[in-house]
Amino acid sequence: MRFDIFTLFPSVFAPYLEVSILQKAQQNHLIDIELHNIRDWTTDKHHVTDDTPYGGGGGMVMKPEPIFDAVESVLGAPPECPLILLSPQGRPFSAEIARELSHLPRIGLLCGRYEGIDERVREHLITDQISIGDYVLTGGELPALIVLDAVSRFIPGVLGDPDGAEDDSFASGLLEYPHYTKPEEFRGWHVPEILLSGNHALIQKWRRRQSLERTYKQRPDLLSRYPLSDSDIKILRNIKENGDPE
Repeated sequence: MRFDIFTLFPSVFAPYLEVSILQKAQQNHLIDIELHNIRDWTTDKHHVTDDTPYGGGGGMVMKPEPIFDAVESVLGAPPECPLILLSPQGRPFSAEIARELSHLPRIGLLCGRYEGIDERVREHLITDQISIGDYVLTGGELPALIVLDAVSRFIPGVLGDPDGAEDDSFASGLLEYPHYTKPEEFRGWHVPEILLSGNHALIQKWRRRQSLERTYKQRPDLLSRYPLSDSDIKILRNIKENGDPE
């Protein structure tokens, strides 16, 4: 899968893309990440990409010309793949959206800066908008990295565990169960005995109970959107009545 990222600050991305899972995914040709500096498509000697807003007001607005030129020269006119603007006005990002995007061969990510972008970019160039939360950041680079990372995890082969992405919190619709590793005892705190039993059927049941309990206590809103089985409902009833996942 290819990611084309349009930004004024491509250097922001390198430290994160050159380590760990995303670095290996690129080396294994599972993902291709191309960074495009919007300034390269300016025509003045100072490479100006912003100007004052019509109608007055504070801040600067990103100009439409270099954005259109950059995107159309790379993705075509009109763009041959989805072009996503990272914006607080977009649809809230989720595991479902990440999974949906992971099936595409190519996507473009447009990072805004300053007060925002010229509205004509929003109206006539982008095909989608994504928000990573109800807050405002300095620019779209961090949200773009978040989308890129989350989407990449659903691409087969990117994670060492083929089921890893589906087991993560939110991917299944519930929060993930607790994890433990060596040592078995640390400062008097012990790993639950069932995880040492070797009985994988019981371990899976324990993990399911823990996932349901954790979701009920920390994100009960998720349960209203999740298709619960009869066994899940029984477990939740015990948690509500007794505070016990058993």
